[in-house]
Amino acid sequence: MSTANPAVLSDAVRGLFPDGAIAAELREPGDPALLLPAEAACLASGAVEKRRREFAAGRLCARRAIAELGIQDFALRVAQDRQPLWPDSLVGSITHTGGLCAAVVAPKTCLDAVGLDSEVVGGVAPDIWPTISVPSELAWLESLPVAQRAAAVTLIFSVKEAFYKCQYPVTAEWLNFEDLRVEPVKWGAPAGGILIHATRRLSIEDRVALPILGQYLFHQEFVTAGVALSTLYRRAAP
Repeated sequence: MSTANPAVLSDAVRGLFPDGAIAAELREPGDPALLLPAEAACLASGAVEKRRREFAAGRLCARRAIAELGIQDFALRVAQDRQPLWPDSLVGSITHTGGLCAAVVAPKTCLDAVGLDSEVVGGVAPDIWPTISVPSELAWLESLPVAQRAAAVTLIFSVKEAFYKCQYPVTAEWLNFEDLRVEPVKWGAPAGGILIHATRRLSIEDRVALPILGQYLFHQEFVTAGVALSTLYRRAAP
């Protein structure tokens, strides 16, 4: 793996997932010049600089994590549905927000799917809280001290995004925010578990029983959520 890759392994992000996962992060804009040729070819010719740097940061994080599993300089291309094309033996997920990019990968022998999402705490505008939260989540937000609500709603947003990223490669099912309801196991700590419920029948329930437990971490100005589907939780065949 080229030493030019500035992404570093991340124990904090890795800790959101079961054993076998590897994570890497980058706290600076990605350099498009470090993309492999096959990756650069996936960028639209008119892509703005911000998009180019985000794309590069994601590929650098992903390649750093993949290399830790013995696959060097893997070109992470893009599928027709814009999903990353991971090595056949791995599952993975990428996230980027202002000031942070991260990726997680895991062997398919360990995990069936992973979803990762990071957000800047307070980045979810109050006027869209009702569009990302179901009534029970809004009631929970209203029960909290005002000073905690921005962090709590950012957590709701991040966990739902992470779950979507986790299930989509398995089911190809589009989800809306109202299709999910999240419930922190215990609120108030900088890290913890969060239960993810469905408000309607989801395709992923053919493979795993809901609710499932995700993990979250508040760190610096960010909240990061991780969701994994494991063979340990797969439904028994009928």
